[in-house]
Amino acid sequence: MKKPDYWQQACRALSRADPVMAQLIRAYPDVALKSRGNAFETLLRAIVGQQISVKAADAVWARVCAATPLQPEVIAALDIEDLRTCGLSRMKAGYAIDLASHFAQGRIKPRRWARMDDEAIIAELVDVRGIGRWTAEMFLIFHLLRPNVWPVDDLGLLKAISLHYRDGEKISPKGAREIGEAWQPWRTVATWYLWRSLDPIAVEY
Repeated sequence: MKKPDYWQQACRALSRADPVMAQLIRAYPDVALKSRGNAFETLLRAIVGQQISVKAADAVWARVCAATPLQPEVIAALDIEDLRTCGLSRMKAGYAIDLASHFAQGRIKPRRWARMDDEAIIAELVDVRGIGRWTAEMFLIFHLLRPNVWPVDDLGLLKAISLHYRDGEKISPKGAREIGEAWQPWRTVATWYLWRSLDPIAVEY
């Protein structure tokens, strides 16, 4: 699995700047951060999987894939009840249709993202009902492979910072934001290794 082009440069910079991070990077040499799927499908799957188990999300996703082409114009034209028969709640079905409408109507244009900074993309994504900042940040990390995302509301990230930098003392998002300043412009990579320290098996979104 190919690493992002910036990965080795980021690892060298983080290792030089921070001995704890250097130790984490050495401990988990097999990195597997790779963009998967297309933007619309990735975001739709994120909505499907919210607040349910991975197994349940996989089952619902399979039913959605079997029921309809995964095209924004098609899903935007569906009725909420069409998606509810796939196992989506009424609320999630509404979110899925809203997401599809954003793509179909050009309110989300993936081709523009290469020219946009992270916060501008987040603002575009959270305009969709059902997509919050955390989901948008995961999208930036796992789909767009942006190098400097720092998701300070992520509980796993906060736990890892507490463990490695605060002797187990709880840390707030504000405190995490301050610590992360030292890891710019490679905070995605720092996040990845902090996550790996809690779970060596990489999650894929």
